[in-house]
Amino acid sequence: MTAALKLKKNYILLEKQSFSGGLCDTVEDNGFRFDKTGHLLHLSDNKVRKLVFELLGDRLLELKRDSRIFSKGVYTHYPFQANTHGLPLEITAECLSGFVKAYAARGGVRVGAQTFEEFILTNFGDGIAKHFMIPYNAKLWGVHPSEITDEWCNRFVPTPCLDEVISGALGRPANNIGYNASFYYPPRGIGELSSAMAARLDNIRFGSSPSLIDVKHNRLFVDNTWLPYRALISSLPLDQIVNLIDKVPAKVKKAAALLWCTKLRYLDVALRVPVGTRFHWSYVPERKYPFYRVGSYSNFSAQMVPKGKGSLYVELASRSRINLDRLMPKVISGLVEMGIIKKESDVEFVRPKLIEHAYVVYDKHYSKSKKTVMEWLEEHSIFSAGRYARWEYAAMEDAVSQGINAANLAMRV
Repeated sequence: MTAALKLKKNYILLEKQSFSGGLCDTVEDNGFRFDKTGHLLHLSDNKVRKLVFELLGDRLLELKRDSRIFSKGVYTHYPFQANTHGLPLEITAECLSGFVKAYAARGGVRVGAQTFEEFILTNFGDGIAKHFMIPYNAKLWGVHPSEITDEWCNRFVPTPCLDEVISGALGRPANNIGYNASFYYPPRGIGELSSAMAARLDNIRFGSSPSLIDVKHNRLFVDNTWLPYRALISSLPLDQIVNLIDKVPAKVKKAAALLWCTKLRYLDVALRVPVGTRFHWSYVPERKYPFYRVGSYSNFSAQMVPKGKGSLYVELASRSRINLDRLMPKVISGLVEMGIIKKESDVEFVRPKLIEHAYVVYDKHYSKSKKTVMEWLEEHSIFSAGRYARWEYAAMEDAVSQGINAANLAMRV
């Protein structure tokens, strides 16, 4: 959609769904509004910021992050590695001691590693690894940190300095660390952004998607007819688009087959009462809880819920099919323990959800396989934009920026 806005004319936008925006969508359900889990705008890129403000202007809420970690029965501030105050003293001491030893061993310089597990141990030490980094990331990614690399870490995993870690252990929160210390959010959900984009676009075909792409003749088969193109801009997952293309070289098919990602199953939860905590989201590393993160739509904006009510998204550690009857007692118990609700009857309804492509796994095959596929696509004037089309861990801001870049590349063809 961003690419189409950039192109302004001479484009056709094919949208498989009957609505715009894909995962950047907000649905209404009995007066509650739900995004597809937490979708926030960080807007550090001036081009992206300019476009988003042109689309939404003064409707955007500017929020300062209130994010926590719930472990050992207590809340601590995010990021965990800089905020261990409030944990049992022996755990705080273990985390602080481990960080100091690791900090000294690496000379105070952030260093890379072969695996994410090695990155954690080298940069944060044994205590932080044991009590948060390894268990949390195992739940998030669906694979152990020893199975993925640290290629995605630079932006998304903050490495505090020694002073910040010591201050955080002593009770002076270092809560402005990280790329998402503040963010913007439309008051009626992230779907306001995609709706504003769609309102400016005059050539969207809803319910349309290609069943075959013929790169030799620059055409694609869609809606029972051949549609010619000069260049394609794709937001399709990188592993899927290869399967749509006629006569793909064996090495490209093999590379695409080595790309993999994990699913995300989550719950949209409507509450009869306001959320009992004020945080925007909380990380939950301990294995005894069936979820790894709980966020609150209604704490982003009061307009997401009917007056006097609340809403949550609960991201599940299991990728298996949801059995609500078995799952909900454990979820309710965890939410009560966290102080988010007081009792089961606070829940008005629950909707189980699935995102097929959630977290791209940065394993040992990742870089080479992605490069092989991306280069072949670009040789045939197919330019990828978006988290799954470019097969990376990225934010919404990146998707907008990539759309602009893809449009620039397409105009040169």
